[in-house]
Amino acid sequence: MSRPERFSVRRTQFMNRFYARLAARSKAAKGFVSQPEPRTIGSFARGRQLVAGNCLFAGYLIEAPNGDVWDQRSPDRAYEKELHGFGWLDDLAAVGDGAARLRAQNWLWGWIERYGNGTGPGWSPDLTGRRLIRWINHAIFLLRGQDSAQSDAFFTSLAHQTRFLSRRWHSAAPGLPRFEALTGLIYAGMSLEGMESRAEPAIRALARECASQIDEQGGLPTRNPEELLDVFTLLTWAAAALGEAGRELPAGHIAAIERIAPSLRTLRHSDGGLARFHGGGRGLEGWLDHALAASHVKTRHPDGMSMGYARLSGGRTSVIMDASPPPKGKASYNAHASTLAFELTSGRRPLVVNCGSGGSFGADWRRAGRATPSHSTLCLDGYSSARLGSLTRGEQQEALIDAPRHVPIEMSLASDGMRLESGHDGYVPTHGLTHARILEMTFDGRGVVGEDMLLAIDDTSMKSFDMALEKSALKGVGFDIRFHLHPEVDAALDLGGSAVSMALKSGEIWVFRHDGSFKLSLDPSVYLEYGRLKPRATKQIVLSGRAIEYATRIRWSLSKAQDTAIAVRDLKQNDPDDID
Repeated sequence: MSRPERFSVRRTQFMNRFYARLAARSKAAKGFVSQPEPRTIGSFARGRQLVAGNCLFAGYLIEAPNGDVWDQRSPDRAYEKELHGFGWLDDLAAVGDGAARLRAQNWLWGWIERYGNGTGPGWSPDLTGRRLIRWINHAIFLLRGQDSAQSDAFFTSLAHQTRFLSRRWHSAAPGLPRFEALTGLIYAGMSLEGMESRAEPAIRALARECASQIDEQGGLPTRNPEELLDVFTLLTWAAAALGEAGRELPAGHIAAIERIAPSLRTLRHSDGGLARFHGGGRGLEGWLDHALAASHVKTRHPDGMSMGYARLSGGRTSVIMDASPPPKGKASYNAHASTLAFELTSGRRPLVVNCGSGGSFGADWRRAGRATPSHSTLCLDGYSSARLGSLTRGEQQEALIDAPRHVPIEMSLASDGMRLESGHDGYVPTHGLTHARILEMTFDGRGVVGEDMLLAIDDTSMKSFDMALEKSALKGVGFDIRFHLHPEVDAALDLGGSAVSMALKSGEIWVFRHDGSFKLSLDPSVYLEYGRLKPRATKQIVLSGRAIEYATRIRWSLSKAQDTAIAVRDLKQNDPDDID
């Protein structure tokens, strides 16, 4: 990190501490203007783990069965953020019994006692906004059985945090952190007596952020689907709070909700989960459907494109492919080299996936999860389609650099389904080769035919490819086409090693075949899933070969076995959340 950047970070931290302590000297709120209604959704399974004292945050498990969670030493900043953001209140409220309430009350009032005076790592605008939303949402759950002194401390802390946010929301980074800060401020202004004046500037600022951060397609600069869902959820919550207070919603706020909802429908697989790209996960079970229902927006993008992703669907099968250049600049700090990677879901069962974000498992897994081999696409000669590097000298966060710049895409009707054609130039500078991918899905969703091509398309590219060929002693440029499978898929080589059969828990059987020109193998892989202690073991189909001509074509297919029913009644429940 450069000296000016270090100075900026230190100044921001100093100003946060200064205004946090200043806000702690202000008057308390008297109570709620209206009784708040919970809108957040938690996990019952995670709530039960918290009641037992198993605190799993940011990939770390710390056991505190009888102690105070604030007594435990935080292993890193990500753990602290989850702890001080109070998102875990949703999980305890999902359990909702006496033991869960007692745990929530002890931890909340423990926070007030230790950090309510403006100290500690939780006094940043985004965490304060996130915390205010949870405290207000679950106020009835938290205040039951508490005496007047504890109630006074609760409302005093709410007032202090609201005043802090009113002075510091603008210092939150653009994007999700600022949306969290402004939504928390609107929530508090609409709910707390004496705080109404704090809401109006936040309402106007949120509308401005909607205009600057949400593009015409309803997407974010980060191209992270789960982050888009988080922003969308915050906007619907703020809209509901304003509507219940009889306040008119700004036009920019309404327009942003109307743009985002169709995008999220495009980014949703047939099982209701989001596509996992650029640092995002599938989203908490039920959260997407709840947010879409709350928005009352029923439209979708007719061309199957949203935020740079292309979607094909037929029957109960969905395919979502990353069909645009990756994010640029600071928006790429969590981005992946995933251009032309795709995911396939059949009914309620994911089949082909990307490995996902490894951020919750440490820096090494985070870096590995961002590389092209962790995605279901072609990887050339061990290179990623984009590289990780710093935008400025000495910078610690790694952005994507040397990324594809030209990613053309065309969607059209095929003879019996939909056709998607795309390509990228990420390997042109290093090998002179353009990667092109064609996917065709039948209308009934029973089959996907794919073709990957490596092409040297002009004289300059041909010269670069010739140089790469010479470096390989004329053996050709190696490539691997990977199809990472979900951990619940039971896969095995079939037909003498010329195909792979895949059984889903629904009873469906899918078969992978190729044209026989290249080597087929079934190799180990991992599934990086937020909320678990370690990566899950799984498998990947790999087609390997060497490009020795200016045009190399690899044809393959994924299709349901002939004896698989047209419609399968999938009644088997997904495994509950756990910490394994």
